[in-house]
Amino acid sequence: MKALVVWGGWEGHEPENVANFCAELLTAEGVIVEVTNNQDRFKDIDSMLDLSLIVPVITMGRLTEEQRGPIFRAVSERGVAVAGCHGGMCDAFREDTEWQFMTGGQWVAHPGDTNVTYKVEISDKTHPITAGIEDFWVTSEQYYLHTDPGNNVLATCSFPTDGVDGPHVQNPCKMPTVWTKYYGKGRIFYNALGHTRATLEAPEPKELMRRGFLWALGKL
Repeated sequence: MKALVVWGGWEGHEPENVANFCAELLTAEGVIVEVTNNQDRFKDIDSMLDLSLIVPVITMGRLTEEQRGPIFRAVSERGVAVAGCHGGMCDAFREDTEWQFMTGGQWVAHPGDTNVTYKVEISDKTHPITAGIEDFWVTSEQYYLHTDPGNNVLATCSFPTDGVDGPHVQNPCKMPTVWTKYYGKGRIFYNALGHTRATLEAPEPKELMRRGFLWALGKL
């Protein structure tokens, strides 16, 4: 199996460090991994169709027409998976609505920035990605996302967190945090955690990413 990890975009999300984190998880599972910060790698349709997994780590980037076509074809027609986290996946190309349609969500806000302590609640305790993982606490950005109602939500958090004031306080909700879905033949996995590599190194987020990659690859 082959995975392509492409990093870039906003440096505040440590794209290179997070890309290397993802590559290390995949390599440990026997996946052949290519890591690059060159988005033009997406243009090679034959190479894209030969992949098993695409891992985007590109916050606030832009896709050209030459780059986007091979991605959507590889995922929807060939069944190449897409898996990733935080803004590197669901704020990667915020102007591209097809990307949002494929990934299942788009970042909108994070009131309180990186100083919010909140509980991630496992909502599906039987799915292979989340089975045996208990609810856990994290201190980081708490993402508010616009999400696809067709997503298979595996974990949520209560939004907004008590004490984080803002215009959404009168609209409490369970915010999807981890989900799976399909785009054509392709499996999609997303984890809203991952502001920095340190966030992902905690036991629960790390295991969610490891299992999410395996599920996307059809190995779980």
